[in-house]
Amino acid sequence: MPRLFTGLEIPADIGQTLSSLRGGLPGARWIDPENYHVTLRFIGDIDGLWANEIATMLFRVNRKPFEVKLQGLSSFGGRKPRAVVAAVEPSRPLIELQAELERMMQRMGFDPEGRKFTPHVTLARLHDASSQDVADYLSVRGYFPSRSFLADRFVLFSSRASTGGGPYVVEDSYALCA
Repeated sequence: MPRLFTGLEIPADIGQTLSSLRGGLPGARWIDPENYHVTLRFIGDIDGLWANEIATMLFRVNRKPFEVKLQGLSSFGGRKPRAVVAAVEPSRPLIELQAELERMMQRMGFDPEGRKFTPHVTLARLHDASSQDVADYLSVRGYFPSRSFLADRFVLFSSRASTGGGPYVVEDSYALCA
């Protein structure tokens, strides 16, 4: 049973830039650059019939390409940090695409996403990393020149149940070209 989610792929050149920020943080499990992405909507473990329904429904999205801007690093989890991420500027087209995907999934009967959409690219998952180590890492590597790319499609990704971080497979892609 595949675990599905929609997202934006990160171009290889930007992935290379982000991967240069790896290392120097105890307790970090670094994500491979080919698995970097911006999650738009986590769907979950879905059987084949539902997966086909979702894949077909996503072709209804009719949006224009838009710029995605990555700027700086941060962490999720507060005092118990669980991830290091590259922040993605929450532009109007990005927020609107995510909201449309959320509405589609709810119309199909899926529960609403439990967390507020905070666009990001996960670079590392943290296990027993101290908040001080994360703060030290971010003070050294947290700033990098912003990078932008044109999102001209979004994709339906699958993964197998694991501890996270991939490998992710593109099951289908949906052009942004309205």
